[in-house]
Amino acid sequence: MASPSRRLQTKPVITCLKSVLLTYTFIFWFTGVILLTVGIWGKVSLEVYFSLLNEKATNVPFVLIGTGTVIILLGTFGCFATCRASAWMLKLYAMFLTLIFLVELVAAIVGFVFRHEIKNSFKMNYEASLKQYNDTGIQRSEAVDTIQKTLHCCGVQSATDWETTAYYAEKGFPRSCCRFHSCTWADRKDLKKQSQEGCFVKVTTVIQSEMGVVAGISFGVACFQLIGIFLACCLSRSITNNQYEIV
Repeated sequence: MASPSRRLQTKPVITCLKSVLLTYTFIFWFTGVILLTVGIWGKVSLEVYFSLLNEKATNVPFVLIGTGTVIILLGTFGCFATCRASAWMLKLYAMFLTLIFLVELVAAIVGFVFRHEIKNSFKMNYEASLKQYNDTGIQRSEAVDTIQKTLHCCGVQSATDWETTAYYAEKGFPRSCCRFHSCTWADRKDLKKQSQEGCFVKVTTVIQSEMGVVAGISFGVACFQLIGIFLACCLSRSITNNQYEIV
């Protein structure tokens, strides 16, 4: 049995670790809210761009939403485990943190490796959307119009890409290509009155900048979890040692 002075030295350490871990867990819970918000924001603001990518790319916002939700639930469990000062619950908390960290790390590596594939996929789908374009409300056609209006661009590489499409042969350039607020039917056949820059470079720049924000936040959250793993393990060990000392 450990001396009373030894136990008195251990208790302040446990109290200190509990306070630090509770603070960490609250911040960790808040990062879950941030990831959830970023996922919803990505789904809303980047949906137009994702609609012209493959189906796997469209799952990115849902992955962030799911991860954010799991972190919020796990953060709540971490607070409960810390307040209860339960050694086995803290070990379980550390194990879950490690698992999420590994999943996020693998996802980041896969996203980095296949970043060029996303560009190629977008280019192919955008070219196909131009060939199949019509103004009757098809999702991809609406996506093309939104991109061309928002980024003030036209075609894939340039406005001349439209000249080989069936839509151009029938009606000319789409209204979204026009550089002015309103274009007549005659203007829609006039190349000089259309935006000259292609959309591919502009869209990939937007995607890279926006995804850079998403990747940065995700990487930061993943690294932050290492602190939680360390604190949970330390507190669990201190509680276990204190129990043995009492015995």
